[in-house]
Amino acid sequence: MIIKRWHSINLKKPIKLGLKEVSRQPTSPVRTRFAPSPTGFLHLGSLRTALYNFLLARATKGDFILRLEDTDQNRLVKGAEENIYETLKWLNVTVDEGPVEGGPFSPYKQSERDYSNHVHQMIETGSAYRCFCNRERLEGLRESAKLLKPPTNVTYDRHCLKYSKAESDKLSMTKPYTIRFRSPDKYPPFEDLLHGSINLQPQINQEDVRYDDPILVKSDGLPTYHFANVIDDHYMNITHVIRGEEWLPSTPKHIALYNSFNWKPPKFVHIPLLTSIEDKKLSKRSGDIDIMSLKAKGYLPEALINFAVLFGWAPKRSVAGQKQSEVMSLSKLEEVFSLDDLTKGNAKVDFKKLDFLNKHYLNEFLKDKKFFNESVDEVIRLLETKGISTTRSYVEKVLQTVGSLTTLNELSEEQVYLFSKPVLAEFPHENTLSILIAFREALKCHDVTDAINLTASKYPKKQVFEAVRFAISGGVSGVKLPVLAELLGSENFNSRINDAINLAHR
Repeated sequence: MIIKRWHSINLKKPIKLGLKEVSRQPTSPVRTRFAPSPTGFLHLGSLRTALYNFLLARATKGDFILRLEDTDQNRLVKGAEENIYETLKWLNVTVDEGPVEGGPFSPYKQSERDYSNHVHQMIETGSAYRCFCNRERLEGLRESAKLLKPPTNVTYDRHCLKYSKAESDKLSMTKPYTIRFRSPDKYPPFEDLLHGSINLQPQINQEDVRYDDPILVKSDGLPTYHFANVIDDHYMNITHVIRGEEWLPSTPKHIALYNSFNWKPPKFVHIPLLTSIEDKKLSKRSGDIDIMSLKAKGYLPEALINFAVLFGWAPKRSVAGQKQSEVMSLSKLEEVFSLDDLTKGNAKVDFKKLDFLNKHYLNEFLKDKKFFNESVDEVIRLLETKGISTTRSYVEKVLQTVGSLTTLNELSEEQVYLFSKPVLAEFPHENTLSILIAFREALKCHDVTDAINLTASKYPKKQVFEAVRFAISGGVSGVKLPVLAELLGSENFNSRINDAINLAHR
């Protein structure tokens, strides 16, 4: 069993029975939920959480529920709720029950549920109490807790627990208050399906005892996450909660709340944090991890799903010692996903892998006629946003000729020179002008390949390639020069050579 103080997490080895590892995978249908707060747009971390819950439900023939945790009204972001619906739909992550779909356990928005009966019940049984302390007093308690030696990481002194029920009822008529949970002297240990048995206790200074006693209901009457998620999970019959490791220190509170109602808690799985390659925590406010921003950059839903699912999960090798392909469709993931294959330790987000996956899916899908035609439309749209007009037949030719693309957006960004002449700056080296003049002469009697070889008999071949590519694409590498000549046509190709030569005379 892991016994730690708040915010310190130690991971155990997998649970074993003798020499055989015990499977964590449920054998009966589960009910899982994805419960985002509409305080920002859906990002990679949220997608990973949604996927693990979705895939566990599909793998066990269970139900996947979408619930909006929208009780923090001050932090709601305009358009965030719609973004959640649109993103999941675009990703083909289908919801069985939710705010749009409905279901037998509504409401699926926390702001629409009435929690008052459970508040009254807890006050009547003494497991919760009203707190009338103002902000200044609470701030003073937090500051004084920092000065204690040894320090304490819980701050409240139960000042308001002294009031009798009659006194509390009377004060509630005239003073604002919150509702606090009367936390147990010792939180119950719990089993995490990934980390094993965990015992997290607050750090206490015995000379000045403070208490965790988390707030369940805010002064505006709305429940906090701690309270609402327990009530909702119970009434929605949630069997498994898969969420980020940052919620691990809160889990003892949640289990104690379940116990206060004599309810059975769900099984918990806390998945590792996402970090950058430099091992820094990814910020959900970063535009780099907003799913619809990634869509706008040309990434496909199949690639994003495949990318996100690998942040803490790895498919089993079909043959021991043989490398297992990480390229997996959503339908395949629904078949093979298992909690047994979850990994521990922070998951590094390497966008090079996303590029690899997107290139794979894009170039496979371009073989499909319908997808190919839609891609032509998309490239034309992207070019129009840059003020570039082209023909459908030319875009079709480009897609059939240029070879593998990472995203379609490349054709309106890095490879936009395929559709309009590049803006030329300084020559790449001192031989550029003489090389281009020699190359232009060679082109009169030879194709591009032979003209390059002939010019390279007089100048270093590397410099020849650099000079010609500078004239044709502004120095952007990628498409081979003979292919560029075929795409652009001899008139356009020669015109670009002339433009570069004329640059020296300006």
